[in-house]
Amino acid sequence: MLLAALACLALGIVGIFVPGLPTTVFILMAAWFAARGSPRLLAWLERHPLFGAMIRNWRTDRSVSRRAKWSATATMVLCAAILFIAPVPRWTAGLSTAIMLAVAVWLWRRPEPR
Repeated sequence: MLLAALACLALGIVGIFVPGLPTTVFILMAAWFAARGSPRLLAWLERHPLFGAMIRNWRTDRSVSRRAKWSATATMVLCAAILFIAPVPRWTAGLSTAIMLAVAVWLWRRPEPR
């Protein structure tokens, strides 16, 4: 479980800098794995100035901050635009965009922290 937590944490950190790679999801997965395999890593994540609030919000009421919602939406729009410009099959761009749209709808239906 520790290796899975560290892998998710690494992907979450990379996601801060790489459009299209979801930071929030990987950090929440890292916390989930850490809760099952590394109390020390979990404590560090919960105290972290950037990741801690995200984990607490999800744990208490399954909420996502408005800032995270806008950030994820902007990233998905950018990725969709790149897909339609890039030399990839149109069905790939369309399917990927449809999935991102479904994720965006789900995300915006999540409550915001109090």
